[in-house]
Amino acid sequence: MIGSLFPFAKPVLHALDPETAHQMTIRALSLMPATTAGKDDDRLAVDAMGRRFPNPVGLAAGFDKQCEVPDQLLALGFGFVELGGVVPRPQTGNPRPRLFRLAQDEAIINRFGLNSDGLDAARQRLARRRGRPGIVGVNIGANKDSTDRIADYAQCIRGLSGLVDFLTINVSSPNTPGLRDLQGEAFLDDLLARCIDARDAADEGRRRTIVLLKIAPDISLETLDAIVATALKRGIDGLTVSNTTVARPETLKDRALAGETGGLSGKPLFAPSTRMLAETFLRVERKLPLIGVGGVDSAEAAWAKIRAGASLVQLYSAMVYKGPGLIGDIKRGLVEKLAREGTTLAASVGRDARALAAEL
Repeated sequence: MIGSLFPFAKPVLHALDPETAHQMTIRALSLMPATTAGKDDDRLAVDAMGRRFPNPVGLAAGFDKQCEVPDQLLALGFGFVELGGVVPRPQTGNPRPRLFRLAQDEAIINRFGLNSDGLDAARQRLARRRGRPGIVGVNIGANKDSTDRIADYAQCIRGLSGLVDFLTINVSSPNTPGLRDLQGEAFLDDLLARCIDARDAADEGRRRTIVLLKIAPDISLETLDAIVATALKRGIDGLTVSNTTVARPETLKDRALAGETGGLSGKPLFAPSTRMLAETFLRVERKLPLIGVGGVDSAEAAWAKIRAGASLVQLYSAMVYKGPGLIGDIKRGLVEKLAREGTTLAASVGRDARALAAEL
């Protein structure tokens, strides 16, 4: 139903400031009943990280930053949703304007700076949905003015374990000064060790909370080598590839907005994030599942991510331009591809990774 209304709502929303339009969308979703989505085709189910995902199409972090409408988002047909980013103490983030639509490029630039209501508010909202179906996770970060950022991540892990299925350690947002420095080998080793310890202590006696690491698309292959080695050493459950990019491709048509600082997402991110996904797949050697993010705007794009190495995919920016009907379109398209090729999702993961890496 909501998907069929999007063509009428889009001109109104796109006439507004992007952040105001986004706030209105969250408000509209909050007024919807928290129903369950229809059953997905069994061929779309994915078993990964100790969970059974009804389909591989997830919502990326950044849409529901304050953990307000997870069940309404699941009702749109997502196989899983990632909320946040959440940081320990409330912070307002960067000043507005901080969200920009590059409509000609089907892209977005944001520099929110992890604006968050804080851990306590997120905990209260998530506690209210305890026992409801659906796979939900939270992206976690550090406060901008923190004197011990690793402690911030551990605090979020302790506070949210048991309330959600997975937690994603975000060390790759370009909008918090110095955050990407935590991708360095020594920092990352300490960070992951303390986060895993915090998760294990918090989860004692109950089902384990999944811990993921989200990386940037702009890192060198040498840095990727170190990240993968550290992730495997510390026993995290998976990698999310990738966050937004600070690069500005020459192909961008909206040159005026391209000059805005922040992370670029959407269609222009597809190629670099998919190449990074393929490189990551080759390095993890199937020891860790991967979530492919960046420019997923069609069944073809989702299929390319899967064949590059993703067991699951996430989208966000494409919804701004194509609406929630895109979720169903992608799922139907994936079923058609599986039927046409006589294969399964599991058998398709990483089929093109080596060829993609060789193109670099």
